Amino acid sequence: MTRIAFQSHPPPAAATRIRTMLAVPGPSSPSLTGAYPKPVSPPYPEMSREVELSRALSAEARSAAYAASEPASESAVVFEDEWFVVVNKPPGIYCETLLSSLSSRPGIKTSKSDLHLANRLDRDTSGLMVITKSNKVAGKFVKAFTNHKVKKTYLALCVGRAPNWARIRIDSGHGRSKFGAWRVYASSDVGRALPGGSMVKQMTTSFNILSINGRGECGDPAEVDTDDIKTVVVQEEGREWNPDEDVEKCDEVLVRAYPESGRTHQIRLHCQYLGMPIRGDVKYGGIHEWKGVMRDGHALHAESISFKHPITGDGVHFRAPHPSWVNESCGQQF
Repeated sequence: MTRIAFQSHPPPAAATRIRTMLAVPGPSSPSLTGAYPKPVSPPYPEMSREVELSRALSAEARSAAYAASEPASESAVVFEDEWFVVVNKPPGIYCETLLSSLSSRPGIKTSKSDLHLANRLDRDTSGLMVITKSNKVAGKFVKAFTNHKVKKTYLALCVGRAPNWARIRIDSGHGRSKFGAWRVYASSDVGRALPGGSMVKQMTTSFNILSINGRGECGDPAEVDTDDIKTVVVQEEGREWNPDEDVEKCDEVLVRAYPESGRTHQIRLHCQYLGMPIRGDVKYGGIHEWKGVMRDGHALHAESISFKHPITGDGVHFRAPHPSWVNESCGQQF
C-alpha cells in the first residue's frame, strides 16, 4: 500500500511548548525511557497544512462578512429564552463570530460579557450550539457537559470503503502526540502520560450507517441502544488507506454519530480510524476533491442536542435543519 507523506515538523508554537516541557527531563521521564504510548492513527498529511491555511484565511473573511450582516445572527437562532440561546452555526464560521454578533441582536437584553459558549464546534462543522446568558447558567452547562448529561447527534458524510456493519460502538484512547496533533490511542493506554504533560483519555462514539452511495434514509436521531451493538475496543492501528489513490473504489457513506465523550475532533478521528474519513477532512485523511469538486471544508453537522433545562429542569430537545449534502445523500428533505 502506498503511504502518503506526513508532516515532519511541528508548528512553531507547539515546538516551543514541547521544548519547554522537556528541557530537563527527570530520570523516570517517558522521554528518556521511551514509555510514551504509540498512536494508532496516522499523523496529519503533509498536504493538509497548506489546505488548512487556505481554509483559515477564507473563514476569517467569511466570518467578518457574516458579522457585518444586519442582524447577523437572526436567521441562526433556533430557540431563545431568558437563560440561553440555541443557534445553528453555518459551516466555515468561527464560534466567536456567532457569540459577538448575538450580542448586537435586537432584544437580546444581555450584555456581551454575560454571553458564554456552552459548547464549541470546529470551524467547518455546522449545526447546533448553546450560548448562555449568565454566569450562573454557564456554570450549570459546564457541570452538565462534564457529567455527560448532554446528549448530541452528528451527521457525517464519509468517503472510503463501505463497512460490513450497520451499527458499531468504538472505544479508544485520545490525546496529543509528540508534535501536538490529536491522535487515536489504544484503549489500554488510557491514563498513560503523553508529551507536554497531558495523558491519554477515554473516547467513545457509536455510529449508525444511514446510507451508502445514496441508498438509504436518514430517519430520526433516536438515542442509540448500546446494549445491542457491536463494540470495538481499540488496541491496534486502524484501516489506513489513501482515498485519493483509490478514488474508484470509494463509497460515499452517510453516518449518524452518537458521541459518549466530548473529546476534541472525536468523530473526525474515529471516522478516520474506521477507514472512512469525512469528506473534505484533509487533516484526518479525508479526500479533498470529490466528484470533480474541491471541497472547502469537512462534511460534519451537529444535528441535535438534548438536556435538562438548567433552570426549570424540564427535558428539552433541539434539532437543526439538515444541510444540502445530507438530503442529497439520503434523498430526503428535513
